[in-house]
Amino acid sequence: MITDLIVRAFIKDGENVSDPRVRTSYGVLSSIVGIILNLLISIIKLCAGALSGSIAIISDGFNNLSDAGSSVLNFIGFKLSAKKPHPEHPFGHGRIEYVTGLLISAVIMVLGVEVLRSSIEKIIAPQASTANWLTLSILVVSILIKLYIVSFNMKVGKKIGSQVIITVAKDSLMDVASTAAVLISVLVSAFTPLNIDGWCGALVSLLIIYVGFTSAKDTLSTLLGRTPDPEFVRQIQEIVLAHSEVTGIHDLVVHDYGPGRQMVTLHTEVPATGDILALHDAIDNIERELTQKLGCHATIHLDPISTDSAVTTQRRRVAEICRQLNAQITIHDFRVVSGPTHTNFIFDAVVPYTFGKDADDAAEKIRAAVTAQFPDTYVVLEVDRAYAQ
Repeated sequence: MITDLIVRAFIKDGENVSDPRVRTSYGVLSSIVGIILNLLISIIKLCAGALSGSIAIISDGFNNLSDAGSSVLNFIGFKLSAKKPHPEHPFGHGRIEYVTGLLISAVIMVLGVEVLRSSIEKIIAPQASTANWLTLSILVVSILIKLYIVSFNMKVGKKIGSQVIITVAKDSLMDVASTAAVLISVLVSAFTPLNIDGWCGALVSLLIIYVGFTSAKDTLSTLLGRTPDPEFVRQIQEIVLAHSEVTGIHDLVVHDYGPGRQMVTLHTEVPATGDILALHDAIDNIERELTQKLGCHATIHLDPISTDSAVTTQRRRVAEICRQLNAQITIHDFRVVSGPTHTNFIFDAVVPYTFGKDADDAAEKIRAAVTAQFPDTYVVLEVDRAYAQ
């Protein structure tokens, strides 16, 4: 409810998340909320830590201060990624959001290491800490505020499809766990002779380092070019294959230039006997439909295939032979060239990385299996690897 009120107050046309300007507004709003609330929590905790002499509370306060800094980086990242394309960067600046996420992860890990160093010093040379109801109340209130930050960022991140904001939400959730550990430390110190302040500080630092590492790993994977979201791939396939002119698709590649800036290339199989102008018109319509429904820019290539019944039967048999080798193998661009002494089966096979030591090994296995069923046939084969699952 509170999140919806904030969104309605600061973002116009908030439901139109496909609009880059609306998406940027969500990112900026998330950053501002994070900066204000994390600064508030950090100041309160640092004061409480100084009063109680608790290294765990002070460490947790600096963790929240780093969260505010991360929100500043997030703000800058969304602003820069919203810059319009120009001749030097024709695909826009959307990947800056991923770079920002990597910087945030680095800041989190550096802070975690520093907190760990301070905690180890406290373990080696324990110092007494005091606790009162004010300190305990501050920790409880900070947990409640952090839970709201988790809820806010998770909702916004999912709404606009921002992995960076979702990562910030996960980081905040880990902060809740670390603050809970600090609260336990304060309670134990207050009611028992045990001093576990340094150990709880070390636990907090390890949580911080873990979040930083996993966030960096996810962001780096995106920058390197990970496989696209299976649901996104399914939606593309569903839209394309809904058109009667298309009998199959292959070589689907999703090029990610930042959130909301995706380019899709794919090949469609169409009847070789069809009217080329009518087929070209149909493909143009499919490209526009993909843009309208999924917000991506699509480029589609036509592959004419034979619809002759004999060729279709042979194609199905070859496809089944390949599936018996590995259920994930698919074939496309299947052609048959007959001669006086033998017949050529010419096709491409898309094979998983787990099949065959390399492309040549995979091709040899497929050739052997097909020729075993078609002795008078030469197999002319090109092995492809799948870019989408």
